[in-house]
Amino acid sequence: MFVRQKNKMETHMIAIGADHAGFEYKEKIKDLLRSMGLEFKDFGTNSSESTDYPDYAHHVAESVSAGKAEYGILVCGTGIGMAIVANKHTGIRASSVESREAAKLAREHNDANVLAIGARLTSWDKAKEIITTFLSTKFEGGRHQRRVDKIHTLTNL
Repeated sequence: MFVRQKNKMETHMIAIGADHAGFEYKEKIKDLLRSMGLEFKDFGTNSSESTDYPDYAHHVAESVSAGKAEYGILVCGTGIGMAIVANKHTGIRASSVESREAAKLAREHNDANVLAIGARLTSWDKAKEIITTFLSTKFEGGRHQRRVDKIHTLTNL
């Protein structure tokens, strides 16, 4: 089951983007999201031709930051570059994840709102588990809320 963040989101929209290394997974992610009954906006890329990952990470992060999408999913070779770029945007808590457990904890403890996956490091079966776990796990709040609040305090300095 898909869980909504506690913000005032009016949509279950998922923003997705990938560079050339993540293109194949992005196409599979679209099918996965459709099967889950979720809407998405595809920010590209649209082929496996070489491209620059920041272009797609910025678009996805801007969509989530502006409240146009509830979550973002980014795919590149490692997931690392995408997460770095996304985390430059206000209100974004992007996590580069390689396991189901990390996806669960990113949501429960960090209220992560953007998931970054490395297509060169993660099998499709594992990526599918990671995505479904990420989208179905609730933020625990409590002691974790205090910590998440400190992230935003520090980024607004």
